[in-house]
Amino acid sequence: MRVLDVAAVSAWSAACVHSLSVLRPAIDGINVYPVADSDTGSNLLFTLTAARDALAEAEPATAAEALSVFAKGAVAAAKGNSGVIMSQVVRGIAESAAAREIDGPGLAEALGCADRAATGAVSRPVAGTILTVLHTVAASVRDATGSLEEVAAAAASVAAEALEETPKQLPVLAVAGVVDAGARGLVAVLDALSGVISGSLVEPEHPLEAHHHHTVDAPTAWEVMYLLDDVDEGSLPGLRKTLSGLGDSVTVAGDGAGAYAVHVHCADIGAALEAGIELGRPRRVRVEPLITPTPVEVGGGVDRSVVAVVHGGPLAELLRAEGVAVLSVPPGVAPTVEEMLGLINEAAGHHVTVLPGGQELTAAADAAASHAMAADRDVVVIPCVSPVQVLAALAVHDKDRRTNDDVVAMAEAAAATRRGELRIAQEESLTWVGRAQAGDVVGLVDGEVVLIEPAPASETSLVAAAVGVLNRMLALGGELVTVLTGVDVPVRLPGELADQLRLEHPEVELTSYAGGQFDAVLLMGVE
Repeated sequence: MRVLDVAAVSAWSAACVHSLSVLRPAIDGINVYPVADSDTGSNLLFTLTAARDALAEAEPATAAEALSVFAKGAVAAAKGNSGVIMSQVVRGIAESAAAREIDGPGLAEALGCADRAATGAVSRPVAGTILTVLHTVAASVRDATGSLEEVAAAAASVAAEALEETPKQLPVLAVAGVVDAGARGLVAVLDALSGVISGSLVEPEHPLEAHHHHTVDAPTAWEVMYLLDDVDEGSLPGLRKTLSGLGDSVTVAGDGAGAYAVHVHCADIGAALEAGIELGRPRRVRVEPLITPTPVEVGGGVDRSVVAVVHGGPLAELLRAEGVAVLSVPPGVAPTVEEMLGLINEAAGHHVTVLPGGQELTAAADAAASHAMAADRDVVVIPCVSPVQVLAALAVHDKDRRTNDDVVAMAEAAAATRRGELRIAQEESLTWVGRAQAGDVVGLVDGEVVLIEPAPASETSLVAAAVGVLNRMLALGGELVTVLTGVDVPVRLPGELADQLRLEHPEVELTSYAGGQFDAVLLMGVE
């Protein structure tokens, strides 16, 4: 039974460097969105070259020791977001090798460990990147029982296939017609591993490459990197949270021996360093200007995107089906600065219109729009206090309309949409229309209580309350009613509401969708 030995690890380190040196110009050429390093190929090559050199200077007795040296060298020299993530790939494999020999099943287990280590180091994983490809590879070989050569070949093959899917998973890649740069580097590393094991190394190719010659302005943001020693592992979540409030592309990656590579894209260099000083001892500090390419243009010269931030998984899926990039956050939770910056910066185009599905989401969007890390984008937030207003804005969105006119049309549609809600009272309260007891059905129009149906809530009382709310809203006119159902709504309620509304207001069109909200039984909009 063949296993990975010291010679193979050494050969793999050299093969990685060779492959990345060949691919570097092509990988650097396919960076098209600001969350990525501006020179992913160069950063990967720098990281793994330093790791190879560290291994060459050591005299490891076992494959596990060799991988450990390789991983520590990668973490210590990690450059850029891609370099930090790749160092964790190697670290995960090394930690797995410390527990068992790397044969076929052992390699499968090691790739799973690499997936967990790399994903755990990143504050906000993004679909369609190196992490997506790594996760696909780990999942595909999880139960593999073949030989070392077979598992390595399968991993490389699956990685190449997953790489070609990345443009479908990240809109800005699809617009540019390129794959993710960091993921292309991972494919090269897995190809090198398979080639070393099989003895059939070949010169790497680079599909879907694109070379862009961008014009750039002076940097307004920086890539801050340092190693952090003498830090309590329990304080790392707090460090990630602090860094996420400063910018994006946050990674805090350990080498398994107590040192951590810290990486963040931010506008405040001092604050990023102070966050580390408060917890440990930073060293090997590197700060580089973050020059990001001019956002790619959508076909037809239209240089803009519409994105949304909402609560509720079903609502998010509904919006994604309409081609809108969506950030879905849990009920009652405000998105972090990094999450909002990611949503904005990963959108294609210079102009980004944000549709937030609630007051607290609007506040978060406003904060991100004025953040220094979004300074190279023209960000407009359309205030919405309900998801039904988001849907109303999207209904009039026209990508072929002039940008300013389109924003005005969406803002007017959102503002003109009256909103109603049905909620179940959680406790006794005094309202404008009387006292509500816990369990009562409470109907609201534009945030004001307008009716109360006594408990217990039933299908009949919910329909009656919904019709009562809609009657008040339609008294001022309206042609279209949109209903979003909550997670606990009775299955037949939307149909019964439609039947009742058809009897009382045959001139009105009703559409109903699953919203997935937890705080309201129904959300209703009238346009």
